[in-house]
Amino acid sequence: MSVHPSARAFDTAAEKYDRVRPGYPREAIEWLARVLDFGPGRTVADLAAGTGKLTVPLLETGARVVAIEPSDGMRSVLRRIAPTAEAVAGTAERIPLADASADAVLVAQAFHWFDHDTAIPEIHRVLRPGGGLGLVFNRRVLSHPAHAAIERAISPWGTDTPRHRDRLWVHAIERTPLFEAIANEELGNDQELPPGGLVERAASISYIAALPEETRREALADLAEVEAAAPKPIELPHVCELFAFRRAD
Repeated sequence: MSVHPSARAFDTAAEKYDRVRPGYPREAIEWLARVLDFGPGRTVADLAAGTGKLTVPLLETGARVVAIEPSDGMRSVLRRIAPTAEAVAGTAERIPLADASADAVLVAQAFHWFDHDTAIPEIHRVLRPGGGLGLVFNRRVLSHPAHAAIERAISPWGTDTPRHRDRLWVHAIERTPLFEAIANEELGNDQELPPGGLVERAASISYIAALPEETRREALADLAEVEAAAPKPIELPHVCELFAFRRAD
């Protein structure tokens, strides 16, 4: 399976990713289930599911959840924390589902990684008529001192890596005739970090995880000093962005 070179680092950073990345507010899951009309008796594909940060609360809706993830390391963690989900290998560009087999496709913290010219028609293919696409992002509040410290540490790296903030994914979904926007929402999502979590949060970013160990340690040295001096626990604020689209038939 073909994935962006930076994204391959998630394979070895899966445990760290699961430990320090934020989940999603209960209100976000309720919003998605209501707007995209899924629950018991419905099939939801969690595309690029990672370690199951979204998969777990999706299961609580009673829907059948198929979690699709290309990384063996990520999928291993996902199977442990979400054993009732159907975890399968696959990418957004080659979704291992039959035509018109899903009522909804959810993508959390990953849509910006996709080859949109291929992935958007694939998502359209696997959705049933009237099915919906939900996009979810935890946007970092960069004005917060802890987030600002992370940003200083990571900004010299990964300049050729797809990023949510570049907004290329917005142009891709806006210009396609295959989906129509139906709703969007923003919710607060604060995260209390575990001990050592500030440095690990930066280290869980794909292009930082891909660095040689010594280079990574040097890149995060100043951040480690910030974490050591900061009052504990450290809380990171996020804005949970939600976007809902309907499949155009």
